This record gives sequence, C-alpha cells and structure tokens, in this order.
Amino acid sequence: MTKITKFLTTSALALCTATGAFAAETLTISTWLPPTHPVNTGMFAKLTEMMSEATGGEITTELKNGLAPPPAQMDLLLDGAADIAILFHGYTPGRFVGTKLIEVPGYEGSAEAASVAHWRVHEAMLAELNEHRGVKVIALTTHGPGQIHSNKEVNTLDDLQGLKTRLGGGVSADVGAELGLVGIQVPAPKVYETLDSGAADAVAMNMGERISFKLDEVAKNVYEMPGGFYRGSFAVIMSQEKFDSLPEEMQTALDEQVFGEPSSRMMGAVWDQSDVDARAKTEAAGDNTIVTASAEDQSRFAEMAARVRDKIIAEITDAGIDGEAAYEMMRAEMAAANK
Repeated sequence: MTKITKFLTTSALALCTATGAFAAETLTISTWLPPTHPVNTGMFAKLTEMMSEATGGEITTELKNGLAPPPAQMDLLLDGAADIAILFHGYTPGRFVGTKLIEVPGYEGSAEAASVAHWRVHEAMLAELNEHRGVKVIALTTHGPGQIHSNKEVNTLDDLQGLKTRLGGGVSADVGAELGLVGIQVPAPKVYETLDSGAADAVAMNMGERISFKLDEVAKNVYEMPGGFYRGSFAVIMSQEKFDSLPEEMQTALDEQVFGEPSSRMMGAVWDQSDVDARAKTEAAGDNTIVTASAEDQSRFAEMAARVRDKIIAEITDAGIDGEAAYEMMRAEMAAANK
C-alpha cells in the first residue's frame, strides 16, 4: 500500500466514523489454548491492535475460550458462532495437504521467516487447492523447530525407539514413524495430564510450549535436533460472511494493512520470542536438561528428513500442484525473509 492510498483509506474510515456511516464492530475470537498462551497474549492481542489501528479504532475483539474443541474451529465460523479462530492443520488428518509443506524438517530460519514464506507460497501456489473453503484465511504461521520433550532421559536417536510420544498430527506423525516413536494423539491442552499420568513418555512440541503447557514440570528432558524435527502449521481464519458484512472501506483497510503477510510475520515473531523465553527458563532450571543431537545423529536424521520431504512433495504433486516447485519456493522465501 502506498502512503497516499493508506492516507485515503484512513481518511475514508475517519469520515465514516464521524458521520456515523457505520457502527463499530466487535469480533468474537475463539481460542482453545490456555489464557496465558502466546497465541492469546501475543498473537490475538497484537492482531486486535493492528485491526483497531487500521480501522481508526472501529474494530474491537472479544476472546472466548472453550467454544469448541480444536478440530472444530472452522465449523464454529461456518455456523456463525465466532468470527475469528486459529486452526492447527494437523488436527484434521487428510483435510489439509498443501499446509504440510512448511512442516517438513530441514528448513533453516526462524518462525517469523517461516510464517512469511508460508503465506507467500500459499498465495502464489497452494491457495489453488482451496483447502480452507468457506472461510477467509487472514494469516498463516508456524511455530519454531519442534523438539522431543520427555520424562525419560534421551541422549541419542536410538533412545527414541518405542517411546510413547504425543504427536500433533501432520508431518510430525511422518517424522515420528521414521524415528520409531509410538504415536499418541491428544489435543495440546491435554498434554500436561497425558505426561503426568504416564500415558505418554514424551511430546513433540516447540521449545516455547515448555512454559505454555508447563512441560518443564512433566517433561524435564529435551532432545534437540538443530533446525527441529518438524514445524507445525496454523491458519488464523475469519468468517467470510462476517468479513463480507463489513463496510467496504473497512475490508480494504484490513486486507491492505493487516491480513496476510503483516499478521503472519507478527505471529511468527511471537512464536520466536516464546522459544527464547522457554529456553532461558529451561537452562536456568536445576532439574531440566537440554541434550543436542550429536553430529552423527544429525546426519542420520537428515536421511530420515529427506524421505519425509519427498513423501510430502509427492502428496502435494498428487493434489495437483507442482510439489517440487512449491518446496523450492518455500526455501527461497525463507532465505529471503531471514535477511
């Protein structure tokens, strides 16, 4: 958006507000994550600020927890029970294929760079799959590198064999199969009790969740693969019906100033900061340990990662998109966003 276009859009919004041409909007945001989770305190809080600023203060939000389980967030919007929600793609196996591309191991870069690349490749290629039909995608993001957090000591890849591990779905399940993990699927809010009860020995999550889900209490060991074992893909979605009901000037301001790459970048940066904070807390804890994979294990995992990557590229190609081209674009866009 040029400075003059932004000025004209903002001026139009100010005029509408002053003349009472449209009323202020309060958007309901559905969340399934704990109140103190960075998605709520960081991403949704900052998204609200960005929407308010872009519309001259005419948009506010109300955050509601527990409206529906994580896999049903899209249905909430389609039913009109909420206006905005966050969707973890791995919770609905088989429904999303294109979004798995950002999850494959082997990328280099921050969650911020990955989130920007995620959005750019989606817009350029993967949106053709129409996997979010019925709702408006307003941001795409991915958490930082996923690692293995366990209540048992893990020092090598071999120690992962047979480990009962909560896997979130998506590419983490493919990676888990390569590692010899015994996968257990429960929603993220159930992770603490699953580990505490002994129903699982470990969980695959990004470092930041050591604070968000108190993993430092029930999974005191971290086995860290540089670059991560995988990443996790999320979409922040909005009711298309609700968006279409907004005044045209408001729609334009949101699309040009907030939705898409700006909000995706912001959300990736929030994930990155959560990882930094959790690492510091883990390193400071006397009873928590971080073990980094040896050079030999990194080399072994690189071979596993290549097989997973080839599998996902083939799935995307089978869905009708040039998977190899999309993968190369993802790598290039991550590198560009990292600069």
